[in-house]
Amino acid sequence: MAFQCRRWLTQMAEAVNAAHTSIVIPAFNEAASIGAVVRDLTAAASWLEILVIDDGSTDATGATAAAAGALVIRHPYNKGNGAAVKTGIRHAAGAFVLIADADGQHRPADAARLVAQLDTYDLVVGARSGQTQASATRRAGNAVLNGLASYLTEQPIPDLTSGFRAARRDCLLEFLHLLPNGFSTPTTTTLAFMRAGYSVRFEPIDADQRVGVSKIRLGPDGFNFFLILLKVITIFSPLRLFAPISAAAFLLGAAYGAWTIVTQSHVTNSSVLLILLSVVILLVGLVSEQISSLRVEGRR
Repeated sequence: MAFQCRRWLTQMAEAVNAAHTSIVIPAFNEAASIGAVVRDLTAAASWLEILVIDDGSTDATGATAAAAGALVIRHPYNKGNGAAVKTGIRHAAGAFVLIADADGQHRPADAARLVAQLDTYDLVVGARSGQTQASATRRAGNAVLNGLASYLTEQPIPDLTSGFRAARRDCLLEFLHLLPNGFSTPTTTTLAFMRAGYSVRFEPIDADQRVGVSKIRLGPDGFNFFLILLKVITIFSPLRLFAPISAAAFLLGAAYGAWTIVTQSHVTNSSVLLILLSVVILLVGLVSEQISSLRVEGRR
């Protein structure tokens, strides 16, 4: 009886929140999959609207999405995945926004499950199981990014790069200026929400094989993910970067100084410079931390 009651309450939350949710789907040359994605999402729940942002596609992506029932907003040229997401957030009419990929890898049944939790959380991320992520190389790269992000945010992050996520629109608008025009919008939003103190949940999901070929390039885009991760943490918690670098420089300088005292009976300039460098880095980190705090408090 208790289980049935909980299930009924969950279904009610899904239905109520779906009615206030705008789905944003960035799409670039996804004509092969976008029609099915829109139809399946439409059948999954009674959404407020489904927005497909046609990011300058050269195929029939926009026409196919419109025929399936989506409201299509077209970019005159390809601006990037992040730019399409930002356009969708700006045009969304709902209090909640669900961002989904256009390649068919996300299961429509999971969409309502993510949105239903926005009564409690500000951001709900569909965290893919390791077995359903793309290739072994991609899984290894994501694991490295997840580990680094978990250290920098001091919270466990099982899937930093999942594009399947639901959030409160007003919270997304707060960080819109931070989102890049290219890939890694998921990375930026996840870190920004967590470092700003918003409630974030990672909901386990399974992902299907995408239709077509991925547009993410492992080398260049992986490096960009790493840079964006450092950029966002520098904005919200710079001391998490500066403190370890300062400690490493100090320990290296102290160890080298101790070694030269034992072996040469004097302290070298190099060891002194390393110790001074560690002090300077720490002071820069402290000042950056204060500036970061003032930015967050001033924004609110």
